[in-house]
Amino acid sequence: MLSEKVINYCKSKNWWFDDVVEEYEHALVKLGIDLSSDFANFYLHAEDGPTFFNRQREIYQICWFMINSSDYMLGMKRTHVVLNLPEEYIPLDSFEGEFGFFYNKNTDEVLGLGLGQQMEDFFAGKLNPQWKSFNSFLEWYFELTDSCVTI
Repeated sequence: MLSEKVINYCKSKNWWFDDVVEEYEHALVKLGIDLSSDFANFYLHAEDGPTFFNRQREIYQICWFMINSSDYMLGMKRTHVVLNLPEEYIPLDSFEGEFGFFYNKNTDEVLGLGLGQQMEDFFAGKLNPQWKSFNSFLEWYFELTDSCVTI
């Protein structure tokens, strides 16, 4: 379940909406996302325009991009091909600066991944996702926790 920390933070920013947009549900289903997941709960209710910005990085409002940008699915496919990432990894950003965040829709984990050694370590099985849940990633991303994750 999405933590009260994340929900209250979004509410304090006027980013939380109780009503669910049906198009957003369809977008998540198209990605193969479980609508009862924290990932879905966040993206169905939280919005600050097309992106969220914190920690000097943007992450997509995935549903917004799915509906308003014909390039999102193409970009996701291109990312999978170019980076040779498994299909279960959904890019949360544009991989700007050769680094990006990826959500694993099968495990709920989030991986911060950059080109070079990090990528090599990932494919060698030496780099595990830094966040064990999407909620823990959001708490880190929005600076709602004391945990320190180096990326």
